[in-house]
Amino acid sequence: MTDDIVDNNFESKEARFEKLKKWKDEFELSLKEKSNNSILVELKTVIDTFKIHVKPFFDLIDGVEMDLEKNRFENFDELKKYCYNVASTVGLMTIPIFGYKLKDTEKFAINLGIALQLTNIIRDVKTDGKNNRIYLPKEDLLKFNYSESDLLNSVYNEKFIELMKYQTTRARKFYNDADKFLSTKDKSNMFTARAMEYIYLRLLDKIEQENFDVFSKKIRVSNLNKIFIALSVFIKYKTFYKWLSV
Repeated sequence: MTDDIVDNNFESKEARFEKLKKWKDEFELSLKEKSNNSILVELKTVIDTFKIHVKPFFDLIDGVEMDLEKNRFENFDELKKYCYNVASTVGLMTIPIFGYKLKDTEKFAINLGIALQLTNIIRDVKTDGKNNRIYLPKEDLLKFNYSESDLLNSVYNEKFIELMKYQTTRARKFYNDADKFLSTKDKSNMFTARAMEYIYLRLLDKIEQENFDVFSKKIRVSNLNKIFIALSVFIKYKTFYKWLSV
């Protein structure tokens, strides 16, 4: 619902800012048990039941607000903060529900969220460009001598390919960093997050196989493939790793 407020392009930017502020205020009221919003009342129960930190919720709101404030990123530090706010926060909200035991699993969620969001950015370069959004950092465009105009006009050339190779290498680093923080003791409970990780890694593989031509078609993982990956991860993590974590 937070995301939908910002993505409603039928309303003015000012109207969306105001709605987002009211949504944030209503969430704060719900934490004090003073909200009448049924969804937020139920969310408060979930937060209390699973002892979820509330900061990621506010960080998420700040993250989607960034989409109203800016459509360019100067450097990767700016982009990384955005990725944390819109994606890593979701991981930090959900791992208490999955039942994590070790503190390092929070770092798994943070790094995985960044990796997933970077993968989305790689896949959606054309779609975002049509909406005058460029998430690839300006410093990277400059590094590979590929201009904003080139991107907005879907120019597919060697410069673009090298630029996307660079983005993919960065995304894979965050997947690898995430894995380093996931202990055997928590792998069984994190099978949902791991299923998403493997699906998105498969998406990166397909983008590479298409030589990063994300302009001519939207590259995706089929639903059947997603189901196969998810079932494979479920069986692996709910049998082998569950036994190891006992």
